[in-house]
Amino acid sequence: MFARLRRSYRPVVRALGHWLIRLGFVAACSTSVLLADPPYVWAVADIPTVITNLRNWIVGMLAGLATLFLTFGGVRYLMAGGDPGEVEASKRGLKAAAIGYGLAILAPVIVTVLQSIVGAGGGKR
Repeated sequence: MFARLRRSYRPVVRALGHWLIRLGFVAACSTSVLLADPPYVWAVADIPTVITNLRNWIVGMLAGLATLFLTFGGVRYLMAGGDPGEVEASKRGLKAAAIGYGLAILAPVIVTVLQSIVGAGGGKR
């Protein structure tokens, strides 16, 4: 009877052993990562570079959204079939596209003005 009882626990002991081996591996890997020398430089970008990158992202997003509105407005206008409500909706989409393109063009100017106000332009004072 004792031999039969021991055989029933073998899968449990085997699973526990595998779990302990995995836990030891994870502990060893995380310990080696935590004890490694930390990097000396955390941030390599200065404020003007961050602002320039942010401006480029904003211009790209605005131009992409404006192109999307222009496409939807144009397709709606073509599919309107003379319906005044659809023509007005397509005109609103085209107007939104024009505003988006205008903001995309003005974004560098706005960021330059903000840089001069904040004083992060990188120039000497």
